[in-house]
Amino acid sequence: MKFPLSIIKIFNYEYWPWWVFYLPMAPYWLYLSLKTRSLTFFTAVNPGIEAGGFYGEKKMEILKNINPKYLPKTTFIHQNQEYEKAISLLNTSQIMLPFIAKPNIGERGTNVAKIESWEQFKAYHAATQEDYIVQEFITYPLEFGVLFSRLPNQQQGKVSSLTMKEFLTVVGDGKSTIRELIENSTRARFQLEVLESKLGEGMNEILPKDEKRLLEPIGNHCRGTKFINANHLINSKLDDIFSRIAENFDGFYYGRFDMKVASIEDLYRGENIRIMELNGVSSDPGHIYDPDYRLWNAYRDLRWHWKRSAEISIQNRKRGFLPLPFGEIWAIVQKHLL
Repeated sequence: MKFPLSIIKIFNYEYWPWWVFYLPMAPYWLYLSLKTRSLTFFTAVNPGIEAGGFYGEKKMEILKNINPKYLPKTTFIHQNQEYEKAISLLNTSQIMLPFIAKPNIGERGTNVAKIESWEQFKAYHAATQEDYIVQEFITYPLEFGVLFSRLPNQQQGKVSSLTMKEFLTVVGDGKSTIRELIENSTRARFQLEVLESKLGEGMNEILPKDEKRLLEPIGNHCRGTKFINANHLINSKLDDIFSRIAENFDGFYYGRFDMKVASIEDLYRGENIRIMELNGVSSDPGHIYDPDYRLWNAYRDLRWHWKRSAEISIQNRKRGFLPLPFGEIWAIVQKHLL
């Protein structure tokens, strides 16, 4: 039986609006605010990132603090840059098609695109209203979100959430069109309107039996990516690897690395890793959005992570790093949202 999407949203919290999901956590946030003596305690968690990475942080500024051997080829392009100059910057950085373009300041996959032709890039460049970055497209098969934190008074940090990303894909049966395959997939149905615009007449293609077709190459939950709880892969080796990756980033103590890796073995060796982004204190433990995860356990894990950020904030405050006033936080939100 095919349930309406509105019903699916009610009974699957991964599809709830963010404010509905977080509303039950409000009393705990108030408790932590009292404990830390600040409503904005979270802004002191990462002194090396604007507002701790709560909102409006610049991706390029963060990436500059990560060892280049872990990064894809990346370049920054100003919104008013001439197209020919943008092409020159890509050539200088040795970035070839296909590649990823995304806003330097952005949330939840907004305006992120895989560019597969120079015509697409020219259109993207002309349409953008903000500074953006371009990264080489990494073909490693595994993509993870790795939530890492470290107390300021400790050398060793901890990986507390490992999320594997499964991209939005349909599998042919030899008789159904791509549209029909999408309509028979709960997750893909949420993306139907976007996919219609993207694929056009391609929606009527009939896929051969067992052929897999990738519908969305961007690993973001709001674009149909399935988040899978991979916490069983967390061990001391992973703690060591990300402690080393983060050690040269002065003022970073809590955040999520969005990255690709060639294999699990390489992940444990710290090899063939490419970090596309590092998000700050607003990072979710992505594993809680696994469709098979229980809501109560999700709130339990979220509570642990909020407590962890409060502990970091308290230690940083003792070291002289004060939370931002609420007025400054509101100004940041207004600048980038309103």
